[in-house]
Amino acid sequence: MSGILLGVFAGLSIITMLSLHHIEEGHVGVYFRGGALLTKVSAPGYHLMVPFVTTYKSVQVTLQTDEAKNVPCGTSGVYDIVKNYTVDYDKPLIFNKVHHEVNQFCSNQIDENLKIALQEDLTVMAPGLFVQAVRVTKPKIPEAIRHNYEQMEAEKTKLLVATQHQKVVEKEAETERKKAVIGKFKFIIHLYRLNKKKAQVAAIMHKQTIAEKETQKKISQLEDESHLASQKAKADAEFYRVQKEAEANRVLLTPEYLELRRIEAIAKNNKIFYGQDIPSAFFHSSEVAVAQSAPSDKRQSTAH
Repeated sequence: MSGILLGVFAGLSIITMLSLHHIEEGHVGVYFRGGALLTKVSAPGYHLMVPFVTTYKSVQVTLQTDEAKNVPCGTSGVYDIVKNYTVDYDKPLIFNKVHHEVNQFCSNQIDENLKIALQEDLTVMAPGLFVQAVRVTKPKIPEAIRHNYEQMEAEKTKLLVATQHQKVVEKEAETERKKAVIGKFKFIIHLYRLNKKKAQVAAIMHKQTIAEKETQKKISQLEDESHLASQKAKADAEFYRVQKEAEANRVLLTPEYLELRRIEAIAKNNKIFYGQDIPSAFFHSSEVAVAQSAPSDKRQSTAH
């Protein structure tokens, strides 16, 4: 009897273990009985089912990340998606669609275009499933194409280096040219300032020369004016003297005075001539005596 009970207990334990299953957080459980999808959906946690008759699948209802790209899935419409596309709904709706769409186009907008194309089909075929973002990783390129591409990139790099070197050389040449122009301009400015300074010095020297000449001229004019004033003063003094002398003579030489002087002169003469003829010369009395003595001396010398 105890053996039978032990067998029953063991059987129930095995059945319980087979019927007990766990649904993880972020997932829901969907059940199949005889291959048909049941409408029952279980929440996360531990649940029981009829073993060997009913099977289950855990379906993620949070954001789902596939191996090659991110494909977040919605939390509603799970039953319809599983019913129409099985629990591996992402294979026909995502993976196969990605391969098809990538073969259709390739551009710098591939992520956005792929997202739009996927979402358009999902909206029609699986409402409630949304593509939040698409990231296309680096594609695998055939070795021959990769080698050619690397050669092309190397040549492009060489071209860029050569172009950049040419730009550097041109920039250096332009810099040297600008330096030469600036140096020449500075030299011209230096010459201009030097010539301007020389012109200013020459103008100052010229002004000094003119000032000296004007000073000499003024000195000469002052000397001439002084000499003229001196001569004029002398002439004025002489004129004044003569004028005063003439005035004195006019006062002094009256007819009476002149008559007196005439009488005195006649009185001093030894000889007085009368008659119509007047001798050609008049001599003073002393001169007459000398003249009279001179012939007598001559006669005396002749007699001897």
